[in-house]
Amino acid sequence: MLLWALYLSFVKIGQDWYGFGWEIQLLETSVLAIFLVPLLDPRPFPRRPPPAPIIWLFRWLVFRIMLGAGLIKLRGDACWRDLTALDYHFETQPIPGPLSRWFHFLPHPVHAFGVLYNHFAELVAPWFCFVPYALVRRGAGFVLLGLQVVLILSGNLSFLNWLTIVPIVACFDDGLLARLLPRRLVERAARAAEQARPSRGQTIAAWTLVALVSVLSYGPVANLLADRQIMNTSFDPLDLVNTYGAFGSVGRERNEIVFEGTEAEVPDVKAGWREYEFPFKPGDPLRRPPVVAPYQPRLDWAIWFAAMSIPADYPWTLHLVWKLLHNDPLALELLANDPFPEHPPRYVRALLYRYTFAPSDDPKGAWWRRELLGEWLPPLSADDPQLLAALRAYGWTVR
Repeated sequence: MLLWALYLSFVKIGQDWYGFGWEIQLLETSVLAIFLVPLLDPRPFPRRPPPAPIIWLFRWLVFRIMLGAGLIKLRGDACWRDLTALDYHFETQPIPGPLSRWFHFLPHPVHAFGVLYNHFAELVAPWFCFVPYALVRRGAGFVLLGLQVVLILSGNLSFLNWLTIVPIVACFDDGLLARLLPRRLVERAARAAEQARPSRGQTIAAWTLVALVSVLSYGPVANLLADRQIMNTSFDPLDLVNTYGAFGSVGRERNEIVFEGTEAEVPDVKAGWREYEFPFKPGDPLRRPPVVAPYQPRLDWAIWFAAMSIPADYPWTLHLVWKLLHNDPLALELLANDPFPEHPPRYVRALLYRYTFAPSDDPKGAWWRRELLGEWLPPLSADDPQLLAALRAYGWTVR
C-alpha cells in the first residue's frame, strides 16, 4: 500500500517524466497485488489462500493491456496492416539493445510473420485468458509470454514487458507451475494450500474490489470500442482501472539530437565542438547499444521524443542547455561524459542526425551510420537574451 501511494505521488507530479503508459499500469497492478495477499501476514506461504476473484482481475488486466495495444495498431499506422511494421521498429524504437540490429536485418518474411504473431497475441489470445479449460488458458498464456520475451530481447522498453508478465502468470494454474518450479518450493506450497483457510474479511474485500473495478471499467471498455481510441489513459483520479496501448504509430526513420559545446568565442564550424554523450540512447556510432531495461533512463527517452519534433514543443531542452552552460552537476550525472571538466562551455548547440544501423560487417566496426540533417537548436550562451526570456517565461530559475 505504501509503495502504491508513493508511486502514485510520483506519477501525479512527474509531468513529462512520468507520463508513460506503464506508470499507470504499474499502479493498477499494484492495487491488485495489495488484495492478493493477507494484510498482516508477511510469510511466503500465509495461512490464507489467494482470493480467486483477484486472479480473475489480473486476467481482466492483461486482456485490456493486450487488446488495447492490438486495436490501436490496427486503427493507427498502416504498417501494422500491410505487415511492414517490424521492417522499421527495431531500428527506430526508443532505445535499441545489442540484439536490435540482428532483428532489424532479418528478412522481410520473418518481419511479416512477427507482425502476424503480434496481432494474434494481442487480438486473439487475450480472449482465451478467461476460458475455464486449463490447457487452453495455458496456451494463451504462452502466446502472450512469448511476445513479451521477444520484446525484451529485441530492445529496451523500460519495465513495460517485465510488468506485463505479472498478470500473464494468472493464466497458468498450479499444475503447470508445479512442473516448472523447484520441488522443495512446490512441496511447501502444497502443504500451505492444504492448511490454508479463507478469511471472510479478505473475501469481502476481494469482491468489493471486483465491484469497484466493474464500475470503473466502463470508461476503458468504451474507449476500446471507440473509433478514436486513445492510448494509456486513466479515467479515475487514482488510476485504478485504465486503458492501454503501445506503438500505434511506428517511425520510418530514426532522428537523434546530439548536444555539443565549445569554448570558442565564435560558435562557427571552426569552433572545436565537443559532443555530450547520453549513456543509453544512440550517440557515438561505434558504441554498442546497451541492455538497460527494466531500468528506464527517462532523459534518454525524452530526447527520443524531442527528436521527432521541434524545440518549441519540448521547452525543457532549453533548461537542459542552461544547465550544461553552467556545468550543473545534477544534469551532468544523467550524461555519460563531461566534455568540459575544468569550466563550462561558452556555447551549447544541438544538431539533428539521421541514424541507421550499420551492417554487422562494417569495416570500422560501427553499430550506426549517421547523416547530419542540420541544427535543432542554434548555439546558445549563458547570456543569450532569447534563452533567458524563455527560461523566465516557464518560471525556471536563472542565476
